[in-house]
Amino acid sequence: MSSARVSCQSCWQIPIFISFNAKIKHFSTQMILFVRENIVKIFEILLVNYDSDDFRVWRKKSNFHYSAALILFLLLVLCNQVLCKRRMGGCVSVSISCDQLTKNVCSCLSRNGDYIHGLEENLTALQRALEEIEQRREDLLRKIVSEERRGLQRLALVQGWVSKVEEIVPRVNELVRMRSVQVQRLCLCGFCSKDLVSSYRYGKKVMKMIEEVELLRSQGDFAVVAERVNEARVEERPTRPMVAMESMLESAWNRLMEDEIGILGLHGMGGVGKTTLLSHINNRFSRVEGEFDIVIWIVVSKELQIQRIQDEIWEKLRSDNEKWKQKTEDIKASNIYNVLKHKRFVLLLDDIWSKVDLTEVGVPFPSRENGCKIVFTTRLKEICGRMGVDSDMEVRCLAPDDAWDLFTKKVGEITLGSHPEIPTLARTVAKKCRGLPLALNVIGETMAYKRTVQEWRSAIDVLTSSAAEFSGMEDEILPILKYSYDNLKSEQLKLCFQYCALFPEDHNIEKDDLVDYWIGEGFIDRNKGRAENQGYEIIGILVRSCLLMEENQETVKMHDVVREMALWIASDFGKQKENFIVQAGLQWRNIPEIEKWKVARRVSLMFNYIESIPDAPESPQLITLLLRKNFLAHISSSFFRLMPMLVVLDLSMNKDLRHLPDEISECVSLQYLSLSRTRIRLWPAGLVELRKLIYLNLEYTRMVESICGISGLTSLKVLRLFVSGFPEDPCVLNELQLLENLQTLTITLGLASILEQFLSNQRLASCTRALRIENLNPQSSEISFVATMDSLQELHLAHSDISEIKVERKETFLPLHIPTTTPSFPNLSQVSLEFCKGLRDLTWLLFAPNLTVLRVMSASHLEEVINKEKAEQQNLIPFQELKELRLENVKMLKHIHRGPLPFPCLQKILVNGCSQLRKLPLNFTSVPRGDLVIEAHKKWIEILEWEDEATKARFLPSFKAFPENIDDDGYEISIPSS
Repeated sequence: MSSARVSCQSCWQIPIFISFNAKIKHFSTQMILFVRENIVKIFEILLVNYDSDDFRVWRKKSNFHYSAALILFLLLVLCNQVLCKRRMGGCVSVSISCDQLTKNVCSCLSRNGDYIHGLEENLTALQRALEEIEQRREDLLRKIVSEERRGLQRLALVQGWVSKVEEIVPRVNELVRMRSVQVQRLCLCGFCSKDLVSSYRYGKKVMKMIEEVELLRSQGDFAVVAERVNEARVEERPTRPMVAMESMLESAWNRLMEDEIGILGLHGMGGVGKTTLLSHINNRFSRVEGEFDIVIWIVVSKELQIQRIQDEIWEKLRSDNEKWKQKTEDIKASNIYNVLKHKRFVLLLDDIWSKVDLTEVGVPFPSRENGCKIVFTTRLKEICGRMGVDSDMEVRCLAPDDAWDLFTKKVGEITLGSHPEIPTLARTVAKKCRGLPLALNVIGETMAYKRTVQEWRSAIDVLTSSAAEFSGMEDEILPILKYSYDNLKSEQLKLCFQYCALFPEDHNIEKDDLVDYWIGEGFIDRNKGRAENQGYEIIGILVRSCLLMEENQETVKMHDVVREMALWIASDFGKQKENFIVQAGLQWRNIPEIEKWKVARRVSLMFNYIESIPDAPESPQLITLLLRKNFLAHISSSFFRLMPMLVVLDLSMNKDLRHLPDEISECVSLQYLSLSRTRIRLWPAGLVELRKLIYLNLEYTRMVESICGISGLTSLKVLRLFVSGFPEDPCVLNELQLLENLQTLTITLGLASILEQFLSNQRLASCTRALRIENLNPQSSEISFVATMDSLQELHLAHSDISEIKVERKETFLPLHIPTTTPSFPNLSQVSLEFCKGLRDLTWLLFAPNLTVLRVMSASHLEEVINKEKAEQQNLIPFQELKELRLENVKMLKHIHRGPLPFPCLQKILVNGCSQLRKLPLNFTSVPRGDLVIEAHKKWIEILEWEDEATKARFLPSFKAFPENIDDDGYEISIPSS
């Protein structure tokens, strides 16, 4: 018999003697392996099911004890030893140390022997890993806060990682909290436990947590943590209703959405509806959720300007980069590429005339992998090949039936039914349009009020006989457009139309600028007194004739095809191209060649980069010279000597221009001169010699030292001195009074004595169009307005202490509360009051019945806008034309009007920093149903009082709360990230 003793000196001693039969050597290795594997399985079952209900019942019935487990434990060890020492003979003498014993057993009891033996080391590693990811989280959050202060938004991936860290920390801490209890349970030098099942499970949780923390640590390396948020993923564009083009839109959309299509080219003739189609595609992307990150719309135009395209793309991506403009084209391309390569974008390019090199711009090429899309419109089919399209689509003219539908909608049923023959003649006219939507629109609207057979027959004759030609469009486009031009009733209308072509392509043209130019040119009869009304009437005719497009109430735009036609006509159908030299908005740095000036009649070089004019071109026929918005700092003294016919000269918006040569006096025919937004300081001596000058603009020059001598401009009808900065003295008023032909005046005044004289002068007051009163001196001055300022349209009060505003009659003084039936300001439409104190109400606005915009900011003593008692005595209802009301930082304001008022035209109310204003003058019927928007702070909205519940229900949905980072004074505040 052989014996084996197993002992452990550290915690317990159990002598065990086991005899082996010599025949053990006859057991096969396979048998011993079989026994060992089954013992291991028994231990696994015990560990897994130890706490189950069934196993608990079995333990009670079988009197299960840990000694049984120990026997199995030792048997397992002996099997391992037999396998290791088979070659030692029939008897096996085994002497096993406690460490070796427990090590062998633990390796058999679990697939991971470190669950128990390595517990303390694993806990230490877990705490170390947790500390590292917490430190990484803190570093990341600091970086995120810095980026968010720049207006960027943290990436969802980064936020997800931070959230996972915050979720795992308490779980790890819970495990670590149990450390001391679990460590005390260890025995056999850490290889076993007094509560084997509990330690096994705890150790397993620790190991899994280590793996989870390590995985989280490996995922926490971020090169970019935030990016700029685009306010709108898709900026919807205003579009005309789709008439007879729905199927074309569906076809283009379905083709674009195919996976294989990355670049789609839409080509077709001018006026066929390509831009309309592209606009509808743009708007449809607003209804496609989640597929694309951003949709970018760019108007390219005929003169390809890569940097302008880059600037517009970057503005939509990251407009926060102040140094962008100084970068080179290559660097801009690199910046754009590195942003767009991480986005699934759609790029819409409207009206391209030559290849747009995407690499030069910095736009990644669309592919099936990145899922990006590019769509462009062009008149030239070959551009599709040069752009490397995946598919092209011709935007065709409308089929005859569809064209007839569009034409009848423009002409109208009343005209078509006015004579039995007209529908037949109208079909002939519609056929002449050859399905071109632009022509159908223009001619249809032109013929809308032609209700005699003779007019329709004449139209057919004109369309048939026209044979004009112009650079590839002579077959269909220009004859149709020229018909609309020929149909203008007067040469005056035609000249005004041609004049619009002097502005750059796709330029928003201010209506007021157009009217002023036309007055200066003499297109509008200046002797009628109200020339601007006539000018606006002409603009309306051109808009209704589809020769101009109305962008909004202030601006119009000329379609580039129509603009080309206008230039073609102005150059005598291309025979005298030097007649009209138009190089506007092309970033030119020099004036055209001197030879070209000899026959030029009108030259437009506005919106360029011209810095100086050193030469003196001979320009005997030059009538119009537009140098607006350049970088002019120097004009040669000889430049104006050879321009005897010059009528219109615009040098405005040249911010570096400080001096005008005295030789300007040799422009003896000059009638229009604009120096607004320049830095002209000295009044040119030669200016007084311009006896024919009728229009002079010095607005926003701010630094004019004197205008003495202006009375010598005896023909002057329009004088603009708004924010011109000229010194105020009595001689100025005397000179202004001597301008007998003056009809329009804009001016800024601040000296109380001069202001009083000015407002008491009936002739000057009656022709004042815009008046700004600022820095009124002395303080606490009162303002008395003449009751007949019927030309005043804009009134601005700024940085003044005004004790009272009164209305004064010529024959006798009338306080404000005395009834009167005559409006003092019948045309006053805009009033602004900013940084003024002293005034407690603005009840005098009762006498401005056509007021549309009222802005009040930082009026420290204002308590109410309209005093109810004073208003009732006048028997006048204020604000019947008001569209916009802005009240900002008016701390003492308690009432706009004590009681509800009707606001039939109101579109917007803005209230900010008016803490004592608790109620708006609204009831359920105050504003007609429409799109009224009320902007205010959320807290102010919550405490607002209402006339009744019906009023609250009516207007509460109209509120638009300010962003949370705007304080009560309208300033942006920094909100720390959580």
